[in-house]
Amino acid sequence: MKRHVTTRTRAKRLRANLTPPERALWNAIRANRIGIKFQKQVVLAPYIADFAARSERLIVELDGDTHGGRQAYDAARTRALEGRGYRVLRFTNADVMSNLEGVVRSILIELGRDPESPRPLQGERATQRS
Repeated sequence: MKRHVTTRTRAKRLRANLTPPERALWNAIRANRIGIKFQKQVVLAPYIADFAARSERLIVELDGDTHGGRQAYDAARTRALEGRGYRVLRFTNADVMSNLEGVVRSILIELGRDPESPRPLQGERATQRS
């Protein structure tokens, strides 16, 4: 008898076994490194988002070779996540592996952040000038 794997169990397994492109992007954005808290392999039932910044309502998806021929599924998934108030950015594994800096810049731009300015220190707040 085949055991049913829950979405949460699958997400946990995916978190422990990131692909090389996922690992590269995760190392660039984890631990608030770009000024935003991201989580990896986030359950947004029935889907599992590769990376999500819940506070910003942004999902970052990496599409590998297995996404070839799945454009209709990916488009429906994106519409469903957008219907829940998320913005979805998609990059290919090749994008991440050949231009990680460009991918991170695109994420920052989508978040309305200046990719050229250093991020504030943890706990530092922007001050308004009169």
